[in-house]
Amino acid sequence: MAETYWITLKNCGFFARHGFHEQEEFLGQRFFVDAELQVRFSTALETDELAGTVDYGAVFNVIEELVTGKRRYLIEALALDIAKTVCQRFEPIVRAKITVRKPSAPITGMLDYVEVSVEHAC
Repeated sequence: MAETYWITLKNCGFFARHGFHEQEEFLGQRFFVDAELQVRFSTALETDELAGTVDYGAVFNVIEELVTGKRRYLIEALALDIAKTVCQRFEPIVRAKITVRKPSAPITGMLDYVEVSVEHAC
């Protein structure tokens, strides 16, 4: 593979209504997303120009659109949908690892959050 570099968006927070249980749709909750994007090296790194690289502000907007849009029962499905979509919309990305955290998972017991990571080759 040609030279690559990484762009990481860490702990992007959103309010949404994902989950299997009825109360998760009714009440909603916070979700946090990390996107680790492996990007094909381009001259943009040397020319200091946005053209040829990935606009991470635009990536954030795509993630927000997906997280706050259609309800999914599984955060696994959400993570895969995000990974596939960023690969489709941003040509320089060659691999996307998406992590979705759900701090208020309806589990009896104490925990910080439930987290799922999905890796997708573009």
